[in-house]
Amino acid sequence: MELLKQLVEVRGASSDESRVKEFILEYVNQHQHAWKVQPMLVQGPEFQDCLILVFGTPRTAIYAHMDSIGFSVGYDKELIKIGGPRTIDGMQLVGSDSQGEIETEMMVLEDEDGSRSLQYVYDRTIDRGTILTFKPDFRETEEFVQSPYMDNRLGVWNALKVASTLENGAIVFSTYEEHGGNTVGFCASYLLKEFGVRQALISDITWVTHGIVHGGGVAISMRDSGLPRRSYLDKIIQLARLSGVDFQLEVESAGGSDGTMLQRSDLPIDWCFIGAPEDHVHTPDEKVFKYDIMCMVELYRYLMKHL
Repeated sequence: MELLKQLVEVRGASSDESRVKEFILEYVNQHQHAWKVQPMLVQGPEFQDCLILVFGTPRTAIYAHMDSIGFSVGYDKELIKIGGPRTIDGMQLVGSDSQGEIETEMMVLEDEDGSRSLQYVYDRTIDRGTILTFKPDFRETEEFVQSPYMDNRLGVWNALKVASTLENGAIVFSTYEEHGGNTVGFCASYLLKEFGVRQALISDITWVTHGIVHGGGVAISMRDSGLPRRSYLDKIIQLARLSGVDFQLEVESAGGSDGTMLQRSDLPIDWCFIGAPEDHVHTPDEKVFKYDIMCMVELYRYLMKHL
């Protein structure tokens, strides 16, 4: 879990993913010599802060978003949400501005009309526009890992683990997923045009609900706010049964991912969200069971070989 711990410590809220990309690039350059296939690296100004790894002759692409939720500093100590973080009084936040490193905490104010506003508590004024994220606090036991930003540093970690054995496929490390999502379209367009890739797996983290539990295996999402094409979904479920890996079938009415952005695009890309479930979503205490993480890696390896 050391790699996951390191990934969590890299600050990378939506719009500010460059450090996460550089961390992944450094990791790939250091470790790819031991991988089964050395990938082609696709990046550049036309891809913004995204990174694509292409292995062999790809048929399917894994999408893992690098960004996290967080907060922007506004006027008069105001905090403005990036994405949809939970807001709890006393949350520890970190960042940096022109005057140096920052470690502060959130104060939740109840207004007279019942609305809530957010402020930081600090001994100086923080530069306007500074991005703050949850303070890293990685906890590990024999059964689970708990930390800010399991969503989606765990999805990135999964993709890097799959990369070590991947012979044919692509991995897209995307941006902006937590705050609107705007990059999977041009990455998917590139893979479709250059390699004919029309299949996608979304390496992201889902929720523990009354239907999805810790320890039940990785979750295959049959739907959330988006609706995967049924023939593709059925193929994945059939392969999952053949794999022998424990999995759960998720059916939700809300939530979205890079898959939702693919569905909203004009590209003929099939997609399916597959990820380990977490508790305490979008807080500093996101909790995932190791067994479900293991199942996630093993199912991705199987699907990337057989899809």
